[in-house]
Amino acid sequence: MSHPTATETFLLVVDMQPTFFPVLVGADLVVKRCALALEAARGLGIDAGFTEQVPAKLGPTASELLAAVPGAPVWGKTAFSALGDATVRGAVQARGVRRLLLCGIETPVCIFQTAVDALAAGLEVTVLADAVTARRPDDARHVLAELSQRGAIVLPVETVCYQLLRDATHPFFRDYTKLVKKYG
Repeated sequence: MSHPTATETFLLVVDMQPTFFPVLVGADLVVKRCALALEAARGLGIDAGFTEQVPAKLGPTASELLAAVPGAPVWGKTAFSALGDATVRGAVQARGVRRLLLCGIETPVCIFQTAVDALAAGLEVTVLADAVTARRPDDARHVLAELSQRGAIVLPVETVCYQLLRDATHPFFRDYTKLVKKYG
């Protein structure tokens, strides 16, 4: 089976709403890693979108993340799985997505349930391990191990991006290395 192309890959940023950040371990770092993933996706020609858990009550996505991909869709949801929401699921299907890249929060809840639903739908799932977090790190560690056993790929943002670049001659390579330096 061939690798999914950029147009068959979609980066979904799950529930990166600042109201959650104070109780999450390493939230500031996760925001930076999500921003790196978003800017890299844009440079690689990969579409991205955002979900927001009950935004009327919990507020919008962090503005710096929205600014990284102007015009990207933002979907409010009540389901914990992003794909449990008919609008999000329909948008992913309409795009012909074969590979779903996931980042955001919270690993044991919305990331887990979204990944499980995506795997059940036959999608290749990559959880960007350094761009997800939880209130309790041990919970996140167990969840990522379980997702890996279920067939999800669990790797850091940079590893995934270099895999997508494949070669230093890629037209986006030089700009990507600047992003790596920018986000440390």
